Amino acid sequence: MTESAAVVRSVPGFSAVALTEAYDTALLDLDGVVYAGPHAIGHAVESLERARAAGMRLAYVTNNASRPPRVVAEHLTELGVPAEPGDVINSAQAAARLVAEKVPAGSRVLVVGGAGLVEALEERGLVPVRSLDEDPAAVVQGYDPSVGWTDLAEASYAVGRGLPWVASNTDLSIPTARGIAPGNGTLVAAVRAATGVEPEVAGKPLPPMHRETVLRTGAKRPLVVGDRLDTDIEGAFNGGVDSLLVFTGVATPEEVLAAPLRHRPTYLAEDLRGLLEPQPEVAAPGGGRFDCGGWEAGVDGGALTLSGAGARIDALRALCAAAWTWADANGAAPESAKALAGLPASA
Repeated sequence: MTESAAVVRSVPGFSAVALTEAYDTALLDLDGVVYAGPHAIGHAVESLERARAAGMRLAYVTNNASRPPRVVAEHLTELGVPAEPGDVINSAQAAARLVAEKVPAGSRVLVVGGAGLVEALEERGLVPVRSLDEDPAAVVQGYDPSVGWTDLAEASYAVGRGLPWVASNTDLSIPTARGIAPGNGTLVAAVRAATGVEPEVAGKPLPPMHRETVLRTGAKRPLVVGDRLDTDIEGAFNGGVDSLLVFTGVATPEEVLAAPLRHRPTYLAEDLRGLLEPQPEVAAPGGGRFDCGGWEAGVDGGALTLSGAGARIDALRALCAAAWTWADANGAAPESAKALAGLPASA
């Protein structure tokens, strides 16, 4: 039995079978889940190989609009995760669809971003340009490391004249091999500050990205897999589908314990090995206590408590159940620092 995200939100979900059996398609985020910059995340390659062998379709859904699907698929294949361009869905594609619905066919569109946006616009029959002098009908903005002041200024001039403005996503940060760096949301904020205008956003967690993903994958029982609460997990919540949070990227245990309803994942795992395993049930013996894998969690005096022994991820499952249940009843998350200090190291 698998419990749905739409049904159970005050405790993590459980599945008596491996997630590869419970769901037909994994909608995988890339940065912080499969890779960080040029390197694969630990256990990602072998876990995805086993998931595919078990019959699960793998689709890669990313807010990073900088690279075309073909380039991303090549990168994945080089890392040992065979992929075709059609397996990759990015926010550039969702943004291009939004723009195409706003302007006449064949219109010029001012691009602030990289090759991923250019290719996505061309797929929709639009003409990418780089200057307001080329008479664009709209502006589309996405992350690319090459974006600089001149590009942001050009976007500001165009938005200031009233052109429709679509942002691929508004992620404030992006994981890289060296650490966390500014994402497209930071660059969008510069144009917003200069113009006082809000863009229409295409990427996760908003509906245009979910629509694009469903149209391109045809998934019937999808599972969203990600490392961010405010994009991956909220996007799954908005789409009414289940989610798996992995702790290999941005999200921290502190953030998960304090998560509001829309940011609560169905399942938790240290990394992508979680796809290959059943998800244990969190038991509620009573008195506001929750048990999982040898751990017991609760709330005393407004602070989370943790006792027992076992795997770190089971402790987090029990703590989430206690924290979320308390927050739902009291309107605020319990204090978590002491309980988190008792967590063992991850495996």
